[in-house]
Amino acid sequence: MTRYAAAIFDLDGTLIGTEKILIDTCMQTLADYGHSVSRDFVTSLVGVSEVEGFDRICTHIGVRLDPVEFGASWSRANQAAYAKGIPLMPGVADLLAELTAMGIPHAVATNSSTAGAWRKLRLAGLGQAFEHVVGFDAVATPKPAPDVFLAAAALLGVPPAKCIAFEDSDPGVIAAIAAGMTVVHVPDMATPRQSGAHFLADSILHGARLAGLIL
Repeated sequence: MTRYAAAIFDLDGTLIGTEKILIDTCMQTLADYGHSVSRDFVTSLVGVSEVEGFDRICTHIGVRLDPVEFGASWSRANQAAYAKGIPLMPGVADLLAELTAMGIPHAVATNSSTAGAWRKLRLAGLGQAFEHVVGFDAVATPKPAPDVFLAAAALLGVPPAKCIAFEDSDPGVIAAIAAGMTVVHVPDMATPRQSGAHFLADSILHGARLAGLIL
């Protein structure tokens, strides 16, 4: 019998393999605007909210872009890439199947917008896998604040202390720890710099086993 009453997942880089896509399309969109940025810089934005990420980009390139115009351009590039298919991260389908069989509810807590998160889940074939998705636009403050995780736990009707959270980024780990959850860090594109997660794993199934969620 697992000690967890619910599981809460980050989205990009944790459930679905979109981080590389987002990095590539960000670099290309900036190039279309005449700005060359390094992959390391864009990778440093992994896990950061859309608003904060945009501010960091503008500071980095020394130009204040139009947020609506840039956002639309980047979104078009993303949608074109997503149309080719969004892969699941290794082990995700197996873990979600086990959680369903065990009767453990699960939700998504992400720094993507709520509507955007649902769209990506559907494209990845996970549209029916979750009842609740909380994006940065559904709370007062995005990660690394704990708001999205606390909101997801509330929707599931489970105290945060009985939740296990899966994250791929430092901001997400910080947020889930602040929410009072047991945290599994499964890095994707970004190397952990300050991971205070309870468990550090090389795959989501490995992390779930380390944490005692599954056998």
